[in-house]
Amino acid sequence: MWLYLCAIVIFLCILDLCLNYNERARMIKKLPGPPDDFIVGNGLRIIKSSVDVMKVRREYAKKWNGIYRIWAYPFGAVLVFNPEDVELIMSSMKYGEKSIIYTILKPWLQDGLLLSNGAKWQERRKILTPAFHFNILRQFCDIIQENTQRFLEKLEQTAGQDVDVVPLLSEYTLNSICETAMGTQLSEDLTGTVQSYKQAIYDLGYVFCQRFIRIYLYPETVFNLTSLGRMQKRSVKTVKNFTEDVIKQRRDYVEQYGFHTIGDNNDSEEVFVYKKKKKTAMLDLLLSAEKEGLIDKTGIQEEVDTFMFEGHDTTASGLTFMFMLLAHHKDVQDKIVEELKELLGDSERWLTMDDLAKMKYMERCIKESLRIYPPVHFISRKLNETTVLSGYQVPADTLCHIPIYDMHHREDLFEDPERFDPDRFLPENSAGRHPYAYIPFSAGPRNCIGQKFAMLEMKIAVAEVLRKFELKPVTKPSEIEFIADLVLRNNGPVKVNFVKRK
Repeated sequence: MWLYLCAIVIFLCILDLCLNYNERARMIKKLPGPPDDFIVGNGLRIIKSSVDVMKVRREYAKKWNGIYRIWAYPFGAVLVFNPEDVELIMSSMKYGEKSIIYTILKPWLQDGLLLSNGAKWQERRKILTPAFHFNILRQFCDIIQENTQRFLEKLEQTAGQDVDVVPLLSEYTLNSICETAMGTQLSEDLTGTVQSYKQAIYDLGYVFCQRFIRIYLYPETVFNLTSLGRMQKRSVKTVKNFTEDVIKQRRDYVEQYGFHTIGDNNDSEEVFVYKKKKKTAMLDLLLSAEKEGLIDKTGIQEEVDTFMFEGHDTTASGLTFMFMLLAHHKDVQDKIVEELKELLGDSERWLTMDDLAKMKYMERCIKESLRIYPPVHFISRKLNETTVLSGYQVPADTLCHIPIYDMHHREDLFEDPERFDPDRFLPENSAGRHPYAYIPFSAGPRNCIGQKFAMLEMKIAVAEVLRKFELKPVTKPSEIEFIADLVLRNNGPVKVNFVKRK
């Protein structure tokens, strides 16, 4: 009996040495990080609830300011939030390949712009970049305004009541991306389908994070046998059915009426698009590229799935926390309203892009909100060679996670980082800031292609809401409890009271 026990102990010790003290593990463990547990390394320290994972990440970020590591065989990860390290990783395509964790999203987003690499990514980026040209956004301005007026009508129905803004803003931003980039308006009879789509997005985010923190679910054969695997299959089917319908509607429209082009300010017919002088909305660009043999139906589906998600869910998150912050800062609200009055006087006309460009204070408010609550709070790249980060040699094939939220909350980069202070973004206050210290839309070649669109939508929403309503606080920032997800979410509703202005 004792002999068997000794043999088991010896075997486990040898196993621990092989898993946690091999050359690669020793190299990674030179970085600061949590203590290792026998055999499993740091595995048990990260397999937690979605709420606790976010709390642990904040604890580690405060303990190891700028860089730390996680080791759980066979995966090593380094988390970097020193701007200098972030710049090294993000400023070129040398580390442009997304890390292995994004393969979890492959059944949903496949090889769209978010997940693709190399030549395919470069080709898709070239095709899609003209969709966010300034003159395209100018055309979108009126469409977003129309959608914003419908959003205001819904707020009027609950004026003076505590309302959860999360579902309202999700619907608002989903309508905006469909009516602009996709050229398709969601009819009222699709309400149930829209709700199913949004729930499927939440479910896919949940599945992603549960699988991310549970290494034993990485193998497809194991994952597909679990309830999470079945949930993902159902959710992917729901999402793709919805986006396929959006594509079909626009394809039918184009076949009947042709592509809708957008002229320049001088009414010239000369407009831009990939390899042609034409300028159209995003889905029209993809359909046009299909006719030229530059992309196939699968490619169109990939990009529509990617942009439908990224184009609505991230902006909804940004607006959710923006409205919560404004509700708790009446002085900030008053300054934005004063800026509006100086610009418009008593006029009730819609704001134009030129108007929005003049609203410098409101823009600073949005930037500060995105600093405190960056919708995309975490990104990850692959280190394809041994790399020096913060003076440490990190071996090739290590996962490099960049926790944007934690960098935005570093006290040495942003004094009193939890305080909402729009004047941080005055030119004189931000001149000396490292260019990679603030990256709510990522940075470098793989930055967010739709960031100008997102800022336009947020500006219109904030300005038009404050013209009609005074925001009263309900949910407090201290009550926010983040859950691990693809975008920054609260573990529960985020409530605001919208009181009609007299």
